[in-house]
Amino acid sequence: MSIKGIFPIEKWDFKSESVLVNLPLKDVELLMANKTEQVYKKGGIIFRESAYPTGIFYIIDGKVKKYKVDKDGKEQIIYVANTGELLGYHALLSEDRYPDSAAAIEESRIAFIPREDFLVTLEQSDVLSRRLLKTLSHEFAVLANSLTLFSQKSVRERLALQLVVIREKYKINFQPGIPIEINMSRDDLASLVGTARENVVRVLSEFKELGILETKGRKIIVHDVNKLVEIANYR
Repeated sequence: MSIKGIFPIEKWDFKSESVLVNLPLKDVELLMANKTEQVYKKGGIIFRESAYPTGIFYIIDGKVKKYKVDKDGKEQIIYVANTGELLGYHALLSEDRYPDSAAAIEESRIAFIPREDFLVTLEQSDVLSRRLLKTLSHEFAVLANSLTLFSQKSVRERLALQLVVIREKYKINFQPGIPIEINMSRDDLASLVGTARENVVRVLSEFKELGILETKGRKIIVHDVNKLVEIANYR
């Protein structure tokens, strides 16, 4: 079931995958001249908060969580990046350390683009620089929405909304009538929602009893996305 017309998914998605779409061939060749690829297992660390950046990352296939860790070692997931998205370019642009950490939430194939190649391409490509500026502006709006979500919504509403958003990220070769499986640990889901694991388990059980979704191990299959949008109470 599509959420088009009933939920503004663009307000919750960074859309950095659009940066490289139809980029002029000469710019792509310059950017990718010295790229390397690596497969990260589930939980594999791509970069850590406060480390110095040596390049940027492009998700060829898979999903990655961007998160911060508090003084007690508790994770707070800020965003889940999908296939085609870029990671780590904020630190390079600001000439600063990474503001957060990134780790694979499923086996992911990721390309590393050296710092020099990224900066040279950015300097020479008007298209890339314009797109990055647009993307950064959009990401600011997405993060502002997230802050509002945490400050104004209940756990039940936050979980419903995040399930709507994450469901869209698991649409792989989607065809109407085929169920979309969200494959995310309860710990990661709790971190994304900003609550304890037991609260997520409790609300998921409530949603199951209402027939909104079903679970198969760690997998979640949403049957009534319209109901989740209604519960999310997003305006």
